[in-house]
Amino acid sequence: MRIALTGGTGFVGSTLIDQALTTGSEVSALVRRDQEERADVDWVGGDLGDKEALRQLVAGTDLVIHVAGLVKAPDKAAFEQGNVTGTLNLIEAARAAGPDRFIFVSSLTAREPEVSAYGASKAQAERLVKASGLDWTIVRPPAVYGPRDTEMFDLFRAAKWGFVPTPKQGRTSLIHVDDLVRLLLAMPGGGEGITSQTFEPDDGVVQGWDHHNLALAIGQALGKRPSVLGLSRKTIERAARIDGLLRRGKARLTLDRAAYFSHPDWVVSEENRPPAGIWQPEIETRSGLAATAEWYRAQGWL
Repeated sequence: MRIALTGGTGFVGSTLIDQALTTGSEVSALVRRDQEERADVDWVGGDLGDKEALRQLVAGTDLVIHVAGLVKAPDKAAFEQGNVTGTLNLIEAARAAGPDRFIFVSSLTAREPEVSAYGASKAQAERLVKASGLDWTIVRPPAVYGPRDTEMFDLFRAAKWGFVPTPKQGRTSLIHVDDLVRLLLAMPGGGEGITSQTFEPDDGVVQGWDHHNLALAIGQALGKRPSVLGLSRKTIERAARIDGLLRRGKARLTLDRAAYFSHPDWVVSEENRPPAGIWQPEIETRSGLAATAEWYRAQGWL
């Protein structure tokens, strides 16, 4: 199988390449910067706004897996440009010269588009995929963790210092990156029960994790028992404004992110879990968190 992949140098995409190559697949990956040569990987220079690069990306492939997307942006227009227009450009390339099979990695935030501009852009991109005429499947991951992740790493680093800030209320589902990638690679041909479906995978923990217990689990992965700071939405928004003043365009906590971080329910829907006959999670979360912490240590991140 030859896979056309966006986001191949990111957290999920790089893990996907590693797993795909072990199955004998080849990958055509869209990249913005030059990469070291790698057997069975064709690096295609360009981005989601480069229509010629997208045509080159999808040509001769069996499957498109669209992982790339903006998770932070200065405004709604930037999210729409990166997540909506970029998805439309890739759909058009696939319809013109690529495979019919299209897997879109969306986000659980698309379920609540009124909460954030990010979620709204992902929901709009989903509508484009559904109307594309392609053989599509949408996957909405919850919070993804694992080696190479820089997002949840902030919580590990805070736990090392002895405290973890979290929203005061709410629950969230989790999934290890290896389990997510196994799902993406388990659906190459589509078919009954897969085609035209939207899946919300997780670690198998029914009703997800409340933020307090997740913070303690991250601390346990580091051999610590951190203090858990339950923050109100107003406090999180205040922190976002301060981050914006201090780091401006490089701020990690934007007001848009504060909005969806504070939403009380990011638990996957039971009816949208992938069929057990196709995929089931394999990585128990406490073990996965411990292995992730060990990877951070080995890399000198902690």
